[in-house]
Amino acid sequence: MAMQLLFPTPLWQARLDDAGLLTDLAHSVQALAQDDAAGRRWSRDHRYRGYTSYASLNDLPVRDPAFGQLARWLVRQASAFAAGAHMDMAGRKPKLDSLWVNVLKPGGGHSGHIHPHSIISGTLYIEVPPGAGTIRFEDPRLPMLMHSPPRTADAPAEQRNFVHIEPAAGDLLLWESWLRHEVMPSAAKADRVSISFNFA
Repeated sequence: MAMQLLFPTPLWQARLDDAGLLTDLAHSVQALAQDDAAGRRWSRDHRYRGYTSYASLNDLPVRDPAFGQLARWLVRQASAFAAGAHMDMAGRKPKLDSLWVNVLKPGGGHSGHIHPHSIISGTLYIEVPPGAGTIRFEDPRLPMLMHSPPRTADAPAEQRNFVHIEPAAGDLLLWESWLRHEVMPSAAKADRVSISFNFA
């Protein structure tokens, strides 16, 4: 007798080991948070605890050389992820079509969501203070499990209903955009800084 696992959900994990680029990105994010009045206004109006450029700036790789360098690295990572996930890209590379920064204040989080109109989404973590919280991924079959019992505490990650990843500065996570995820509330005493993006 054997048990086969069906329908796995890929999660790509990589590390940006360029300390200079991480420092440049952190500086650029802080400058954006100061200068981007439209982003601060959007964050306030939508009760985002901190700052995000999600709805205000769509040209960061052109605007800032550090983001341009990051964009080239992200395209390589997304291409490797697509190949590893056996996505039929018809000979094309994934196209980075949006990239935004997040400065999450202590106590802040982001409720469960997906990224429509994209194929790959992800986050690069720039500054992650102790207690900054996890990103939680949800089993996409969850709405159909009905009376399925909860999983045991020792269940491996691929058989859990929720998987928590605790990132560190320099960590990159990529996933297919349909995968529901949320940022758990931060108990840190300092801001958590990250850069999120979508590929078409």
